[in-house]
Amino acid sequence: QLQIVESGGALVQPGGSLTLSCTVSGFTFVNYAMGWLRQAPGKEREGIACISDRDGSTYYADSVKGRFTVSRDNAKKVAYLQMHNVKPEDAGVYYCAAETPSYDGTYYYLLGDGWARFDAWGQGTQVNVSS
Repeated sequence: QLQIVESGGALVQPGGSLTLSCTVSGFTFVNYAMGWLRQAPGKEREGIACISDRDGSTYYADSVKGRFTVSRDNAKKVAYLQMHNVKPEDAGVYYCAAETPSYDGTYYYLLGDGWARFDAWGQGTQVNVSS
């Protein structure tokens, strides 16, 4: 049974940093691309980052590019989202997600409103941004 569990959500000050973690079970981690979705209050859910299964290529939504970094540790079966220079609009629930390998090895289609094409995601972890 595929399980995805996020952790690390917290209250962070604007301009601060935070790292989210994602542990998985029930599937072969190295065979899946991993990503992150988020849903801000009153807004649609969006795909914000993804890291491929094959070569570690990363993909970012414009809203987080240059500030967030997605990574993975295949030995530990953990994915991470490092958040830097956090802004108030980054507040929301963050979900870790898994996707079976794409036909061409790219994952741009999972960003933005393409998030629903992920195969599975967890229950989410809350990130609040306030001074």
